Amino acid sequence: MSEAIQLSKEKLVQDLHQGVADAEELLRLTADNVGESATELRQRMRDRLSRTKDELTHLQHVTVAKAKAAGHATDEYVHEHPWKSIGIAAGLGLVVGLLISRR
Repeated sequence: MSEAIQLSKEKLVQDLHQGVADAEELLRLTADNVGESATELRQRMRDRLSRTKDELTHLQHVTVAKAKAAGHATDEYVHEHPWKSIGIAAGLGLVVGLLISRR
């Protein structure tokens, strides 16, 4: 399940990066529009896009760090308790097998 969550987070980050890129392109395309309100709006959008990029980068780093920490913790647990890990994996396999066979 954590792999599905990780993939969802990665997809979200990719979608947000694409949204930021699209907004930047929109700003470039409307650069010819003159006027105080248009200039002010473009500046606000640039500021927000800059903050969004920074937050996305931070989110990406935090997500990677958490995934690495979870992997490391799992690895330590499996090395400390190999038979428990085998039992848990076998039990989960049995449950998944039973659920799949019911379909």
